[in-house]
Amino acid sequence: MIMTTTAHELMSHMPPKHVLCGIDLGTKTIGLSVSDTEFSIASPYHTIKRQKFNDDAQALANIVLESKIAGFVIGLPLNMDGSEGPRVQATRAFIRNLDKTPIMPNLPVIFWDERLSTVAVTRTLIDADTRRSRRAEVVDKMAAAFILQGFLDYLAHHPEP
Repeated sequence: MIMTTTAHELMSHMPPKHVLCGIDLGTKTIGLSVSDTEFSIASPYHTIKRQKFNDDAQALANIVLESKIAGFVIGLPLNMDGSEGPRVQATRAFIRNLDKTPIMPNLPVIFWDERLSTVAVTRTLIDADTRRSRRAEVVDKMAAAFILQGFLDYLAHHPEP
């Protein structure tokens, strides 16, 4: 993995006609979203049910290869005060382990603040009168789209210096 620290640094690694993948890493599932090739719209894409790490890594690698994914925006679950807790440590550890996995292509990665993403998505689904069982099916990939859309909106409003 190529760890990047700014949005524009990540984008400098992106080849044309490829997409970004947003990831909402949960304890039971991994929500995925993808951007369009113009990097303006994020769409919910897939949910991986968590198993053993190697199974999760293989599922993610398969999706990367089939979907022209060329970079990752990983939701970083910071505490409300901006501090890092156990979930942040688990997210960073997952990416470090993914980096050591030979099946995963060497792609650029950025961590992106995901505070309240799941709450916002859940409220939207409740407001849309979505059944509880349906919310459980889609909330993780929609949270991943919320995270990725935040990144894309930042790019649109902060041109490269």
